[in-house]
Amino acid sequence: MAEVRVFAGTGGQRFAHEMCADLDVALSPIKIQRFANDCLQVQLLENCRERDVYLVQSVVRPAQESLMELLLMVDAAKGASAARITAVMPHFAYARSDKKDAPRISLGGRLVADLLETAGVNRILTMTLHAPQVHAFFRVPTDQLNALRDLAAHFLPSDLSKATVVSPDLGNAKSASAFAKMLGIPVAAAAKERFDGDRVEITSLIGDVTGRDIIVLDDEIANGSTIIAILDLLREHGARSVRIACTHGIFANDAVHRIAADPDVVEIVTTNTVPSAGLLAHDKLTVISVAPAFAEAVRRIHSGESVSALFDPTHV
Repeated sequence: MAEVRVFAGTGGQRFAHEMCADLDVALSPIKIQRFANDCLQVQLLENCRERDVYLVQSVVRPAQESLMELLLMVDAAKGASAARITAVMPHFAYARSDKKDAPRISLGGRLVADLLETAGVNRILTMTLHAPQVHAFFRVPTDQLNALRDLAAHFLPSDLSKATVVSPDLGNAKSASAFAKMLGIPVAAAAKERFDGDRVEITSLIGDVTGRDIIVLDDEIANGSTIIAILDLLREHGARSVRIACTHGIFANDAVHRIAADPDVVEIVTTNTVPSAGLLAHDKLTVISVAPAFAEAVRRIHSGESVSALFDPTHV
């Protein structure tokens, strides 16, 4: 790995340190400067000429600054004659802006993908994009990891004899089915309708949850409106207990405490793709590191090995 250089922006420092420890590679230093006019400047403080460069940055709050930092890092690496530039984005925030569902609306996901390509990215490494179509926005090779194995490893030691995986919406049902297969338990799915703002209504549930220990699997929890809605529905259907699992734990507006306040919720499990998740304190919250999975992906990308086994949720 001598030819590898890893740099990290503000939103990727903690994650990059863990990833580099697994790779046995030093995290290269970076200087981010803000001028009096509020503009940012990035300087990579280590030679990356003809090197395989990995730039680690989750696009998280403040999302626009995180994104601009990443674009400037890419530009700096390109100007420094890096052989290949890979943007390592544990969380790609603009993935939710993925469809034209209102007149004259922007498609932020596609725009950000175009910006990264224009800046000079040769490859994208990310985890669990919000919807399948977002992957097609990228015109450079893109590896999309998932956290299903890591989440499953957390739940497998538990008593799952009466457990059922529940997807909070039909769009996530395929991932929920793969997750349930890993755990060897049944799966159920809810039908969700989202209205303006964060108002969510879940009207029906496909599958039996009565007297069952439920594991609700979602890709992302932001305000928690979907989770709050499905908790009410599960209670109506006689679920015995509920554990929540998600990849991206944003937990805006005190979502962790609002979800944990429900007496049926036993545990909330997320990963460290969003750095703030690891800083939240609650006895019901567990944060799992997926940095080793990203390190293995970087190792395989650098050596020219297949990465598909790492991101295929059906490959158990």
